[in-house]
Amino acid sequence: MQLSTKHLLGIKDLQLSDIELILSTAKQFKEVLQRPIKKVPSLRDVTIVNLFYENSTRTRMSFELAEKRLSADVMNFSASGSSVSKGETLLDTVRNILSMKIDLVVMRHSASGAPHFLAKHIPVSIVNAGDGINEHPTQALLDAFSIIENVGELKGRKVTIVGDIMHSRVAMSDIYLLKKAGAEVMVAGPPTLIPKYISESFDVRVEYNLKKALQWCDVANVLRIQLERQHQVLFSTLREYSLSYGINKRLLDSLGKKITIMHPGPINRGVELNSDVADSDQSIILHQVENGVAVRMAVLFLLSNRSALN
Repeated sequence: MQLSTKHLLGIKDLQLSDIELILSTAKQFKEVLQRPIKKVPSLRDVTIVNLFYENSTRTRMSFELAEKRLSADVMNFSASGSSVSKGETLLDTVRNILSMKIDLVVMRHSASGAPHFLAKHIPVSIVNAGDGINEHPTQALLDAFSIIENVGELKGRKVTIVGDIMHSRVAMSDIYLLKKAGAEVMVAGPPTLIPKYISESFDVRVEYNLKKALQWCDVANVLRIQLERQHQVLFSTLREYSLSYGINKRLLDSLGKKITIMHPGPINRGVELNSDVADSDQSIILHQVENGVAVRMAVLFLLSNRSALN
């Protein structure tokens, strides 16, 4: 089987069959990662460039490890210290890189739509590793993989996304994927951090009371406050936010049921999550990180149109 698309630009444009294919392939690659020798020659003759115009730790390391586990040749590009600082355009930068015979581009950019722009101008496949406040498709895929692994199929599951919904590309990709897979979705947080159009446009529930939101769900995906993307004051202080929307063990214990806690990282401990929750047995945050490698291996493998995992 093959993906219906040449690129992975977002979850919005994927078919459910594409999502299912990626997740089933990721399951096979996770089995590979449990072996003593965790490397396969699947992409041995493929060259991939990680084109990161924005800071990243988990996503960049995860992609690089996935590429190396697949035996691909890897080039890493950072905007800082490159010709971008001299005024070189995105298109010129990529065209210069492609002249070195690159087969696939993994791209993160602060501008929403940058990977989509690039896909119209270059002939190789592009993986969106996060574009502005638009989408972060591989994070949604690994979140879905982690939920399935932990609580079973997505259909009929209740998932609450808590925090800075307005500025979160993770929230957008998660909503698209969960809705396609038949899950029920709620967003929760301060009114100033939840877009007014989201309920009607995305068919999700909205809840401003954190305890009610957590009592409703099976899984809570907790997002950080993205101060770097906020251009106006949307709440008074981080302490005030933590008092109203921070999750601690006392709150979880008061729910009368056990829910699964997720977080895409990086965690602001003591703000959206206390350590007694982040490090508890209800948290699958480190499993998300582990699953990210398998999911990204699957995406790269499928976009390269290879027929065998090896």
